[in-house]
Amino acid sequence: MSIQSSDTAAGKPVRKEERRVETADPIDPLERRTSDADRRHENNAQYVTFFLGGHFLGVKVEKVQEVFQAKEMTRVPLASSMIAGLINLRGHIIITIDLRKRLGIKKPATQDEKMSIVVRTDDGPVNLLVDRIGGVIEVRSDLFEETPTTLDTQLRKGIKGVYKLKGRLLLALDTEFITQIDPHQVL
Repeated sequence: MSIQSSDTAAGKPVRKEERRVETADPIDPLERRTSDADRRHENNAQYVTFFLGGHFLGVKVEKVQEVFQAKEMTRVPLASSMIAGLINLRGHIIITIDLRKRLGIKKPATQDEKMSIVVRTDDGPVNLLVDRIGGVIEVRSDLFEETPTTLDTQLRKGIKGVYKLKGRLLLALDTEFITQIDPHQVL
């Protein structure tokens, strides 16, 4: 610790203290396997994040067409219960999938306002209903891991893998799998 004399107050020098704290490497080896989501690198993956139940999920940015507050939908008679309906998005009719039902996540006690994420697929855009939008984060690609076996079977099928972030787990959604639904399958 060093003491410097700098300013004066009432004719007396006031001392300011500089403190230098030295510690051992604070990051243990397990902590190095987590991502900070704020480091910029060309190999990083960017995800649009959202919440569904108690889960934190993400879709790669290049797969997302747009995000907005859920619109009124037209029901599809005799369609699977996973199909929430159809929306008209600037003249294009787009199917809407209730992601909670598709992934087997129970409905909450209270129904808040839903949000929509329109994703691009090989068959065209598909609208996914989610609980709440997060933001866009960037994660290190080398931290991508297999989907844990501790997740529910139906949820695990729709997840490509996970990223360990500080304080939470980002589930990378498999949009191609999620959007492959037989619209006539009644559940």
